[in-house]
Amino acid sequence: MIVARMIFIHMDLRVLGDGPSEPFLSARDLFETEYDLEKSVRVRLQDDPDERTWTTQRDEYHLLNMATTTATSAMARELALHEFSHMHRNEQAHPSHTQSTTEAVYLALAGRTIDRQTLTHCYQIANHMKDIYADDITLAISPANKLITFLESALASAVRNRARSVPSMWTRWSTAADPNITAVNAAFALALCERHSLVGADHLLYDLAHAAANDAPNIDITAFKDAFRSLSIDPEKSEYKQTLMDVTRRYAECTST
Repeated sequence: MIVARMIFIHMDLRVLGDGPSEPFLSARDLFETEYDLEKSVRVRLQDDPDERTWTTQRDEYHLLNMATTTATSAMARELALHEFSHMHRNEQAHPSHTQSTTEAVYLALAGRTIDRQTLTHCYQIANHMKDIYADDITLAISPANKLITFLESALASAVRNRARSVPSMWTRWSTAADPNITAVNAAFALALCERHSLVGADHLLYDLAHAAANDAPNIDITAFKDAFRSLSIDPEKSEYKQTLMDVTRRYAECTST
């Protein structure tokens, strides 16, 4: 009798710099219960406490950059898992991760004069759309409690101290507590939670979103929430590009009034 043996090989993950490797190994083990990456992953830990978590693509590997202080935080595993999800979307050539943000933003704003801050916010909104697709993966394999707590904390800080910066633990959460982008951040938080049925209608996030809306009367939070929540799971390239342009144009129109 021939006995078949299954050999499982972990994806290649290397942590560079002084800091813990356990959160990344734990995130890898959880990620691999449902997904895999073709390229290897390099994690570069840096001493700068203001360094945000972000991923870039190299020809032969994915590079995840994270501050050492973040790597030792309670969110480290969840952040790593979130970034692995972005890597998977890149390997999939998902439109949300292959569409040029610059191209879509400039097409959407053609003929319109906007200030630098509004342009920065438009890129932030594009990143929210990428995060929706990354978190469709993350939330399918990981509990949502830490993410919900983070969204609640960051939004509360932005609403309470809008003249100061807010924590930027989550990969692409805005560091600026500007009322307009805070309102869009609130719309993103609600959209993510509603898309995955994470919270009830009486959750504190809805009260915080209401407060953010009061601070930014020109921003239609419901419209932005619906746009984020209803993103197609597997859009065509042209569909995603048009959606990104529509949301960008809506924000520019709201902030120019």
